[in-house]
Amino acid sequence: MTTIEKLWLDTETYSEYEIKHSMYNYVEQAEIMLIGFAIDDEPVEVIDLTPGGDKNGLPRFVEAVETANELWAHNTAFDRNIFSRWKSRLGWSIERWRDTQIQAYEHSLPGSLDKLCEVLGLGADEAKMKEGRQLIQLFCKPRPKTSKIRRATRETHPEQWEQFKLYNARDVEAMREVHKRMPKWNYPNNANELQYFALDQKINDRGFTVDTDLVAGALRRVAEEQASLREQTRETTGGELKSTTERDKTLQYLLEAHGVMLPDMRADTIERRIADPELPEAVKELLRIRLQATTTSTSKYAALNRAVSPDGKCRGTIQFCGAKRTARAAGRKFQPQNLPSRGILPADEVELGIAMVKEDMPIPRFLFPNTMHLLSSAVRGALIAAKDHRLCAADLSNIEGRLGAWYADEDWKLAAFKAYDEGTGHDLYNIAYAESFNVDVETVTKSQRQIGKVMELFLQYEGGVGAFMTGAATYGFDIEQLARDIYETLPEEARKESIDFYNYQIKKNRSTFGLSKQGFVTCDTLKRLWRGANSQIAQLWGLLATAARKAVKNKGTWFPAGTKLHIRCDGSWLRVRLPSGRYLCYPSVKLEGSDEKISYMGDNAYTRQWCRLHTYGGKLLENICQATGREILYAGMVKAEEEGFINLISVHDELVTESPIVRKELTADRLSEIMASDLSWTKGLPLAAAGFESFRYRK
Repeated sequence: MTTIEKLWLDTETYSEYEIKHSMYNYVEQAEIMLIGFAIDDEPVEVIDLTPGGDKNGLPRFVEAVETANELWAHNTAFDRNIFSRWKSRLGWSIERWRDTQIQAYEHSLPGSLDKLCEVLGLGADEAKMKEGRQLIQLFCKPRPKTSKIRRATRETHPEQWEQFKLYNARDVEAMREVHKRMPKWNYPNNANELQYFALDQKINDRGFTVDTDLVAGALRRVAEEQASLREQTRETTGGELKSTTERDKTLQYLLEAHGVMLPDMRADTIERRIADPELPEAVKELLRIRLQATTTSTSKYAALNRAVSPDGKCRGTIQFCGAKRTARAAGRKFQPQNLPSRGILPADEVELGIAMVKEDMPIPRFLFPNTMHLLSSAVRGALIAAKDHRLCAADLSNIEGRLGAWYADEDWKLAAFKAYDEGTGHDLYNIAYAESFNVDVETVTKSQRQIGKVMELFLQYEGGVGAFMTGAATYGFDIEQLARDIYETLPEEARKESIDFYNYQIKKNRSTFGLSKQGFVTCDTLKRLWRGANSQIAQLWGLLATAARKAVKNKGTWFPAGTKLHIRCDGSWLRVRLPSGRYLCYPSVKLEGSDEKISYMGDNAYTRQWCRLHTYGGKLLENICQATGREILYAGMVKAEEEGFINLISVHDELVTESPIVRKELTADRLSEIMASDLSWTKGLPLAAAGFESFRYRK
């Protein structure tokens, strides 16, 4: 028998269930109508599984499935699950599956097949058919209730059906062609990534247990609270407003009724205005209502309710390499990657609130003045351990800060991390302030530590005044008040440089972020102090940018950036080689203008449009640190799984697992040890992790 290297697969299915709620629930009900397949570079065949359809290719397809080395699809999770439920005894093992969507994500390209065809320049006869969307709408979903024909079939729409079969075949051709045109550095030519992808598929398949009683109770409370907030809005505004969720109408009302102008309705903007002692109490009350009414985290209960399977599990919440360039996971459906993490209630209060919600008890206002805040704080608690199991979670400690110091050879900071981990050193945020201001770390106050924390978390990637402002808003302190408190204590030389910079910004008509001179100078001075204390990190920004520019000008040559990183350009692809063996990829790179700005093609974070973006040394370092943190996390996930932990989800740098209660050795401490264990390429990197055990997920 001839060896089959690659079997290319695509299906067209029908279901009355909305796939957007849960792919796993969808496939339980779905019917396969068409199977498009191709063996290696042979012509595409289409099997019509509908009554009266051409099924002649089915025996050949089944044989190919059993013998092919690799099974390729675009969005493998769907096709793999659909096929395994169709013919479960065929060899659908996860390890043989490959995914052109993941190949795209691994190289910073768009994930949708039609977008890939466009970006990679496929001709009209090779690319995904433009009529596909209409055909999917026609054959794959129930017809509108007003339609005489409840379901379109090959009998009711014969011409469109033949076009549908052509569409199915074309998808296979397009998938095969984009695979040929995409790089293969990270996938499928990286054994680690193949292993991580297989584990990701297993994690998504197994899902996690949902506290359905909490979800149901929370949904009732959200509905009640939203109705109450609408009533409060009508009372507060004399019936002028029905709901504060109507953004534009609320802004207009505040301006016309109270003369209060807000630039936007962002939560941080509202919180700052509420703190204004001169703001009328009626306005403050309306803004408080707005904050509660727009608590988006409560929508996660609805997402969980839609996605949960009959067995009480929620599946398919993690998108492997969803963050593309860094290869970090992205959230789907339930969106575990953006669970509320700051400002949530203490764990014991959350547990009490959950009990009240589940039992449908009245929630006393003296205990929980803000019901929406309680529900938001309790979202994590909807993830619970399975019967006879406990949750074990571990979080990599300040992994980006450690990696930034490691890549830059910032030896004093590496030593500080090591000493802290050994229990002999000071808290890094205290040290950050002390190093920046050249004071004794023992004298650092609580408020000074907060300054050090913002400096550490927001200035590592070449951030300036804007970055510091973001950090200050995140951790709840006012820039102008900070300036009044510390302006006179700032080192004179650094402050003078910042004053000169402020004057330059004014002269060039550049943004000062709405800050007073004193506020701007304070932020900029803190930036300069941090960079002075972290001179190796600041130097690395320049080394990265210089290496990238050299690479673009001298294709095919590796250029070092520091002691651990190398950058190269092949054709239009710029790539950074990480110590793990994976590459950060920047497609269609070029240098622009006399200052040689580095630009590349990518997805705009806000518009989601494929467009030209710019990067710089600090941004390159951010991508590098986040990507490396992800490598360490996934290596830990593999080790944890091998040892007996059951991986459930990852949330940024945190891994959530469960373990059988009878396995006493599978503790949170042991999981932390696994997460922080050295890898072959992490010499000199101080790793640490900490976690907890519980029957309910918490922060």
